[in-house]
Amino acid sequence: MFNIFKKKLVNNEEHIELDMNNIPKHIAIIMDGNGRWAKKKNLPRTMGHKAGVEAIRSIVKECNRIGVKYLTLYAFSTENWKRPKEEIDTLMKLLIQYLKNEFNELHENGVVINHIGDIKKLPVPCQEELKSAYERTKNNQGVVMNLALNYGGRDEIMDAINKLIKDIKSNKTSTNTIDEKLFESYLYTKGMPDPDLIIRPSGEQRISNFLLWQCAYSEFWYSDIYWPDFNVYHLHKAIIDYQKRDRRFGGIK
Repeated sequence: MFNIFKKKLVNNEEHIELDMNNIPKHIAIIMDGNGRWAKKKNLPRTMGHKAGVEAIRSIVKECNRIGVKYLTLYAFSTENWKRPKEEIDTLMKLLIQYLKNEFNELHENGVVINHIGDIKKLPVPCQEELKSAYERTKNNQGVVMNLALNYGGRDEIMDAINKLIKDIKSNKTSTNTIDEKLFESYLYTKGMPDPDLIIRPSGEQRISNFLLWQCAYSEFWYSDIYWPDFNVYHLHKAIIDYQKRDRRFGGIK
């Protein structure tokens, strides 16, 4: 029933046990704390973002290895446009660099590189890299890595409502058929299961406009670890905690 993973952690060797019959199908992560990580080390905030990109590599690889089907990474929110232009420009350059540098390894490991959010507002080179990465990996059979970019939960819901209204006006659908299943087909996450587990490092304990519709019955796991320091060990701790919980979805067992 249980598989044991042995991980060398700093100076200690710990045994991490995961129930391989109860791996979350969909894990979502709010990658928070890059700026505070940099400030703590007296570094520019941009260095924190670079370190944050490095942290993605091991998490994607491990999720793929243990059988997570979907991994959604909150990379850039609709509110992040309020940040200084220099920081935004750095984030966009890091996105392109990440897609170019990591593509071969991700592709070889069967990862699907997907994106959610309104990417039309991103710089054109970012849009092109994202679309190219998806087209070249969409038939892969590994974990689907959703990069949430220019993503906001409220914007997603409003966008879905406007698309639904448009289809009603053009007689593509009827007001008599509107239900949760139909509405979900207009969301960015169409065809994906809702996240079983949402992880937020950095010490903050809020949802920050992330997957507002989809998180209705998600389990949440918080940590004081800043995202650049988040590693496979912390991922396992979150999953183990998730596996101990009794998910009733409003019912009674």
